[in-house]
Amino acid sequence: MSDQELKELIDQLTDEEREVSYRRRLLHGKIDILRAELVNRLRAKREAGDALITGEDVQQLTDILAGRVSQPEKES
Repeated sequence: MSDQELKELIDQLTDEEREVSYRRRLLHGKIDILRAELVNRLRAKREAGDALITGEDVQQLTDILAGRVSQPEKES
């Protein structure tokens, strides 16, 4: 590789890393918002006297720990 090709590859990979970092920050922001919503809903359920954890929740956690959960489909 010539010096110019090496510099171009570095620039290309730097741009790609910047895009990935941006996407990651967006995803973390969405996750934080969803977690806050979940906490608010659980708080409201608790205040209403509802059960916070159901049998379905326990089964889902069991499946996750046993590795029986299918992988989510990737977005295009």
